[in-house]
Amino acid sequence: MAMSDASFLTATRDSYDALAAGYAEWGSPHRDGKHLDRALLAGFAELIKAGGNGLVADVGCGPGWDTAALHRLGLDAFGIDLSPGMIAAAHRSYPDLRFEVGSMLALHLPDAALGGLLASYSIIHIPWEWRPGLFTEFHRVLAPGGQLMVSFQIGDELRHHSEAWGKPVCLDWYRQQPDDVAGLLRDAGFEVRATVVRQPEPIEKTSHGYVLARKPSAPAAVAGGPPSP
Repeated sequence: MAMSDASFLTATRDSYDALAAGYAEWGSPHRDGKHLDRALLAGFAELIKAGGNGLVADVGCGPGWDTAALHRLGLDAFGIDLSPGMIAAAHRSYPDLRFEVGSMLALHLPDAALGGLLASYSIIHIPWEWRPGLFTEFHRVLAPGGQLMVSFQIGDELRHHSEAWGKPVCLDWYRQQPDDVAGLLRDAGFEVRATVVRQPEPIEKTSHGYVLARKPSAPAAVAGGPPSP
């Protein structure tokens, strides 16, 4: 599918613009009980800090919840979202943080700029066949040694919604399989560090998957010395 055929981008942007006013209010209480999610995010932040480049993009940031969480964890975090309405909501909630409108499929970032990239439930609106190009773009903007974490609902189906929270929308939700995501990330040049499957919380319908990966560092030159054990 060519980029010129990407009508889903317009539909996704317009749908989240329509939902932006109520989305943050609805989602904030439900996030408070997701202790494992917060623990994984904290571990992700530690990996980024260990690499020495604390610049991290929260791609598909929505109202900025995870951007703010990464900032509190000591990172230079900023958010990118396709929806101007979501970016406006993020600015209202976190006026001291950086947010910008943009597409994860074509990030306006230099090569090797980031120490980390988070895609928290944002690849779920990207058609399955677009994922190889998407992960290649993620690889491009990460510095060697940079960390990636993606999260998603687990499954094999495509779900379409024409209404959400009382608003008319046109949104496709693509379920993912952790092994498929991990394989595509390896194909894009990443080292997969971990995959995690979490069982659904009471308000959720599916298990959730998390894949942590790393862009390989350039191999260091070694002069002599004993072989590694």
